Amino acid sequence: MRIVFNEDEIPDWLDDGKLGVNLLFDETSSQEMERAVKWVMGASANRLAQLRDVLLGHGSPQVNRSVFATALPRLNASQNQAVNKVLQAQDVAIIHGPPGTGKTTTLTEAILLTLKTEKQVLVCSPSNASIDLVTDLLAARGTNVVRIGHPARVGEDTLQHTVDVKVQSDAAFPQIKKLRKQADEFTRLAYQYKRNFGRTEREQRKLIIAEARKLSKEANQTEKYLTDKVMDRAQVITCTLVGAANRMLEGRNFSTVFIDEAAQALEPATWIPILKAQRVVFAGDHCQLPPTIKSQQAAKEGLNVTLFEKVMARQPSVSVMLQTQYRMHEKIMIFSNRQFYHNQLQAHASVKDRVLGTADLLQEPFTFLDTAGCGFEEKQETERSLSNPEEGRLLLGYLENLLETLQKEKPEALSPKFRIGIISPYRAQVEFLEGALAEFSLLSSLRQQVSIHTVDGFQGQERDIIGISLVRSNEGGEIGFLSDVRRMNVALTRAKQKLVVTGDSATLGIHPFYKAFLDYVEEASAYHSAWEFMG
Repeated sequence: MRIVFNEDEIPDWLDDGKLGVNLLFDETSSQEMERAVKWVMGASANRLAQLRDVLLGHGSPQVNRSVFATALPRLNASQNQAVNKVLQAQDVAIIHGPPGTGKTTTLTEAILLTLKTEKQVLVCSPSNASIDLVTDLLAARGTNVVRIGHPARVGEDTLQHTVDVKVQSDAAFPQIKKLRKQADEFTRLAYQYKRNFGRTEREQRKLIIAEARKLSKEANQTEKYLTDKVMDRAQVITCTLVGAANRMLEGRNFSTVFIDEAAQALEPATWIPILKAQRVVFAGDHCQLPPTIKSQQAAKEGLNVTLFEKVMARQPSVSVMLQTQYRMHEKIMIFSNRQFYHNQLQAHASVKDRVLGTADLLQEPFTFLDTAGCGFEEKQETERSLSNPEEGRLLLGYLENLLETLQKEKPEALSPKFRIGIISPYRAQVEFLEGALAEFSLLSSLRQQVSIHTVDGFQGQERDIIGISLVRSNEGGEIGFLSDVRRMNVALTRAKQKLVVTGDSATLGIHPFYKAFLDYVEEASAYHSAWEFMG
């Protein structure tokens, strides 16, 4: 846990011994979402009302076909098509980006081209991590980008682009600190006498307090001037969806608002930046992770359907799906392509046949280790989480053997840039795998290159090798939240050169999605019984 102070001096009570921490629910986000929804519902005869009606399918999206079509050589055909859709849209456009298709790259290009005709745009995303990524990409292209957000929630590499850091680097900022320090000194001086006050002392105190307020006001005005200067000069302002309600954006409106990872955003939060928009551009993939919703009741009543999905369903003409993926071997891609993307995805020639090496283990890009009949039973660890230690050790042992084979064939392959990801949908299994890793010498020696997380921890990321432990193994064929197939889509599409999945086919095969998965395992010649790797 990190504690952040907005003061130069650390308080004395930090040295008093143990600290107690009370966790309180921050209602700010909920309040801002509720406020935005009320504005949207009440909008009438204005731009917000027009946008609302188009987004929800009650109006026709307008297109400006006079905008000259562009063809950037660094983008492929579908990426260029998506960029042109953005440039021509007058109300809404969607960049639908399946795994590995360069969604963020395409979005970045669309933003840069939009800036040729618009002085300033707003770019938002549901999470701090995803908006930091976009901020850094835009900054790397030479854009004057300003990130709004509390420094404690901003990544270290992105901090230099925050309003706070930019204001603090201004030549006038030391004057603000000086004024505030003087104001604090005057305030302390005014209150150092607690009693036995006469009329003269009282008048003196009033004068000192007035001076303190005057200095404080001057400091605030100077800081506001510097902040406004930073904001006015920015070509791109970035923030989270709820961050779009920040007071720094009060009174500011934008010709275009871009929303990245829109398929992971709660609809009420998505409306917050749209309140400031003349038109909106969404980027995301509704076939991957949905938004996190704590209330099952709220999910049942419609909160689990995002605005992104509503627009995709009601205004299909505004969307372009990116069709070339640059991440994974074709055999790793095919199942998800069939299940989620209507076989429209194509593997780029640079990755289509890319494998780890020539040995049998390395030549096979996709492997399924079937634990059926091995007696690897799932274990209830907590009320909501399960583990399967035997399956976990099987997966780690297979990965150890795989890496040993790779090291023998290509000693240089396991360089610091080489990355391995281990995924389980269950937190308890993740914790088991983290602990058990020490039993495997080569994996342990590469610990800095190995990431072990739940599916959510890998959203938007990729690894050279991915191992997945599905955990579920029971006589009743119960698979719990493995039935959330969008999460499985994310897990199955993180690997670049090798995907290894461990699971119990007898338990999994009862569900139609996993039945189709097991059929594909056979088709791809990826099936192996766990018995082959035991002993």
